[in-house]
Amino acid sequence: MAEIYSASVVKKTKVKKRRKKKITSFRREIYQLIGKTKNPLAAFVAKPDGVNFETQLSKEKIILLLRRHWITNLGWVLIASLMIFAPVFLTSFPLISFLPSRFQFIVILMWYLLVIAFVLERFLSWYFNVNIITDERIIDIDFYNLIYKEISDAEIEEIQDVTLTMGGVIRTIFNFGTILIQTAAEKTQFEFEDVPNPALVIQVLKRMQLEERQEALEGRIR
Repeated sequence: MAEIYSASVVKKTKVKKRRKKKITSFRREIYQLIGKTKNPLAAFVAKPDGVNFETQLSKEKIILLLRRHWITNLGWVLIASLMIFAPVFLTSFPLISFLPSRFQFIVILMWYLLVIAFVLERFLSWYFNVNIITDERIIDIDFYNLIYKEISDAEIEEIQDVTLTMGGVIRTIFNFGTILIQTAAEKTQFEFEDVPNPALVIQVLKRMQLEERQEALEGRIR
């Protein structure tokens, strides 16, 4: 009887090792695909260090952190540049020249404070509006201002359909697009808007789904 029990334990241990090997193989393949990004300001951040979010679980690992492609910031950067140089040109026209010099200085100072506020608001919106893929779920963080943001998530196993939209010359040249993810979660649709390397992101999602299915078949290993 003891021999039978011992053989059973050995068999279970071997099965567990095989499961771990398969799951590790899935994860290793994903890590080889995405590499590692050291620049925290990048739009495509693979395996970020020192990054956490409010609803993150204790052992949950971030695989990808995605922002809108940097080229999408070009519009407001050009506007900010024009706003910065506007006072230089305005002094050549009688728009503020009729004011006393002290008032002219105050007006220009207020103008630059407005420019700083505009740039800061746009940058923070780009920086904190992120999509995250972890080893457990996908997370969509919508940042509206410093005191209000909205966080939605769905388990990897709840993903039903993934669609890539990538049209236009600019998107093709700079390789970015929008990924629509249909889920069975409370939020039925997630939108990863204008993210870099969208085809690679979809590959990661597909492999994560395969890993979840493998765990569902053989038992979750944690």
